[in-house]
Amino acid sequence: MRYRFRYGVLAFGVFALLTIDCKANTAPLIKHKGNQVADRVIAALDSLSRLNLFAKANTPTYQVNPNYLIPDLAIEYKLAVLDNTTPVGMDFTPDVKRYIQLFTVDRRDDFAKILGLARLYFPVFDEYLDRYHLPLELKYLAIVESALNPLAVSSSGAVGLWQFKINTARMLNLNVTSYVDERMDVYKSTDAACRYLEYLYRIFKDWHLALAAYNGGPGAVRNAILRSGGETNFWKLLPYLPEPTRNYIPAFIAATFVAKNFSDFDIEPVDPLFTYSGVDTVKVYGGFYLDGVKKFTNTDMELLRFLNPSFRTGYIPESGGFYTLVLPHAAVKNFFLRSKEVYAFKPSSNSLSTLGSNTGDTRGKQQFTYVVRSGDYYHKLALTFGCTVDDIMAWNPNEGEELAIGDKLQIWADSALVARLNASGVVK
Repeated sequence: MRYRFRYGVLAFGVFALLTIDCKANTAPLIKHKGNQVADRVIAALDSLSRLNLFAKANTPTYQVNPNYLIPDLAIEYKLAVLDNTTPVGMDFTPDVKRYIQLFTVDRRDDFAKILGLARLYFPVFDEYLDRYHLPLELKYLAIVESALNPLAVSSSGAVGLWQFKINTARMLNLNVTSYVDERMDVYKSTDAACRYLEYLYRIFKDWHLALAAYNGGPGAVRNAILRSGGETNFWKLLPYLPEPTRNYIPAFIAATFVAKNFSDFDIEPVDPLFTYSGVDTVKVYGGFYLDGVKKFTNTDMELLRFLNPSFRTGYIPESGGFYTLVLPHAAVKNFFLRSKEVYAFKPSSNSLSTLGSNTGDTRGKQQFTYVVRSGDYYHKLALTFGCTVDDIMAWNPNEGEELAIGDKLQIWADSALVARLNASGVVK
């Protein structure tokens, strides 16, 4: 279903429609419950709240306005124009429209952050996609996968910008150890994603089917083709595909459309503290700690972990080879000038003071109230909420050592965990 419109007919009046307030044309905003791909996309968007790397003064807070929608005809026309520039079909369907609403109405502030993160990662993606002669639009797949958050971890254990599970990562020769997780390495994971997408297209000879296989696996797509009697059109295969895969292509098309036309929706990109032009890469041997880099280059640790998420514990182990260390431009000179001190630096061992240094930290977390139930005790709650007993005591200084049924505790947890607790009824 590829659109080939006569532009002279459609163009008349389309761009005037772009600014119309379409109250009569509004559809209900995307329904999230029970839609597994929507849940996955939303979980990725939620993970952005844990990135404290956007200048708060430059971060807009948008008012949700479901009446601010581009008319269907204008969207269809622009998708038709886009469709002529890429081998990846840009079709307009009701599901595509609902995802456009998700990105431009429900979560437009998060999409503004994604557009900022794109200025850090898209130059890297373009370089690798071009190297493998793949459509450049495939870079927008990472929006659906991770919201461009390199620290994103899905509920199923998929990790990084391109959301690889551990067995797929090993199949693609990505190293995953207790110290290093190359699924979070921007360069190596992007190379792996390109190789995998190239392989899937070689199997199916169709980009919609290749992307569906990226999401659900080649077996799921093959089985759908067999059950349909040999159908290879993605849209006609929908009844035979798993629900997450059915929604995956519409989400990708919507992300591509909005990212290319964000100004039509009055969305302004929100840059992180550094974009592509503000960072550089350094080839290093292992055997040192990010703590040493922080100390001798005067670089914030949260920024170092964001730029180098593949070093899981903050230690770069010796491996006999090189690693890529990503640093702000201003830190590169200091790193070379003080590299001997960086390699010699050893963090202090745990003590009561260091163990408690982050007690009660609330950065990147969401607050909620929990009512104590029968059988609750501090260690049980700390395990449930992903914190420590000391955290709970710090957040609730008036509580005693014993909990009583009905006590109200103030708890802080990451938004994805809060969403799961809400869904399971633990938090109301």
